[in-house]
Amino acid sequence: MTDWTTDELDKIGEADELDIIVQRADGTSRKPVTIWVVRDGDALYVRSGYGDRAAWYRAACRSREGHVSAGGTKKEVRFENADLAANDRIDAVYRSKYLRHGAQWVNPMVSAEARTTTIKLVPL
Repeated sequence: MTDWTTDELDKIGEADELDIIVQRADGTSRKPVTIWVVRDGDALYVRSGYGDRAAWYRAACRSREGHVSAGGTKKEVRFENADLAANDRIDAVYRSKYLRHGAQWVNPMVSAEARTTTIKLVPL
């Protein structure tokens, strides 16, 4: 396992959106999906605003690895379940970073359902 570099954390964490590519059950890559990403300390997290109904999220849970691209940084990653204790901090970052888009977009990302889909991105 490797760690994120400070430059990668800064670039991805400051990016408004992240493209995530996960694999289908047959091993082929899905089309990139654009989602929000947040940084908490030295970690990066994503969530599904549609809960476990989102195809990208279900594929990520199944494959456990994929590719992300944001802020000019591209990286192969492992998808790990986030520590539940981090959810309150992650909620706060989502609110701080994205509230300018409107509560109608942020509230689903900090809902109880979305919190259950929090994925920690770990570089490979």
